[in-house]
This record gives sequence, C-alpha cells and structure tokens, in this order.
Amino acid sequence: MNFLAHAWLARGGNDEFLYGNLIADGVKGSDLTAWSGDVAAGIRHHRRVDAYVDAHPIVSEARRRAPRAQRRYAGIALDLVWDHFVARELGLHRQRSALVQRSYAVLRQRPAPARLERMVPALVAQDWLHRYADFDFTCGAVRGIGQRLSGPNRLAELVPWLQGDYVSLERDFQRLWPILVDELEVTPDA
Repeated sequence: MNFLAHAWLARGGNDEFLYGNLIADGVKGSDLTAWSGDVAAGIRHHRRVDAYVDAHPIVSEARRRAPRAQRRYAGIALDLVWDHFVARELGLHRQRSALVQRSYAVLRQRPAPARLERMVPALVAQDWLHRYADFDFTCGAVRGIGQRLSGPNRLAELVPWLQGDYVSLERDFQRLWPILVDELEVTPDA
C-alpha cells in the first residue's frame, strides 16, 4: 500500500480529501454514500491513481521483469517500492516531513476502516512513512504484507528480485513519478 505516494498526490486537497486517499485501500465497493463528499472524492482519486499506475507501460514493464511464479503479486511489492522511492525523493532519510506529520494527524483524528483498523495505528506509531526511505525496512514491509495473505508468502519471495532489480526499479520510478505528478497531483486550486 503506497500511502506516501497517495499522500503526496493528494496534499493539495483538504484534510478530508487526504484522509480519503489514505484509507481508500480499506474501503470496498462503489457505494461511497457513507462517507462525506470530500472523503469520497479522496477515495475516488486514490482509485484513479491506482488504475492509472497499474495500466501504465512503465509499471507493466517492471512487472514483466518479476519472476514469473510471483508476478501476480508484483504490483503489491511495487506499490511499496514506489513509496520507498518517494521517501528518498522527498529526502525523508535526512529530515522529517510536514506532509508525513499532516498525514499522521489526519489518521489519528479519524477512525480507520475495519480492514485497516489494526494497521493504521502501527503505521503511525512506528513511523512507517519516514522509514520507507530505508530499503531494508521497505523489504520488511513487503514480507509483512505477504504474511497476511493466505498460502505461501509470495511477496517475501519477491524481495530478492526487488534487491537485484533496484537500479532498474529506481530508473522506472524516475520516469513514472513526474508523469504522475503532472497528471494526477491535486493542487489547492483543484
């Protein structure tokens, strides 16, 4: 789950919109009437970003490089790796981020959807968003998500590929990120 990338792309919106972007992976279905208009707009924005990224040729190319047996799970691993590169891009390995602090405040002030109610407090308490700048931490997060899936941990099996393909994945990110910012970043005027 790429919280940091979604937070960056949504930072120009109000806190309700940001919250919708941050919790969207925990919200299922198309009926968003239980949410305020701004939260629902944030959820829809998150889904639009996901669809755009998933269909992008750069991401398809990266997935094709993943080992065939785990390729089905490569998108999940890539989401976390994109957050690693966003964290590095934002310099989170050197400094604290106002965007991260704002995201944590938004998540503390509102209850997480049931599907995220155990993860969100850990994300905030353990400062995952800053820690994504550390690639070892990111690989640990990939393994951890894989433990929550049924069957063998296919995500853990992808970690050697992520490590070995790091330079190419970083190059993919450097090509993809400016496109995402240009196409999908919400500005305060939007």
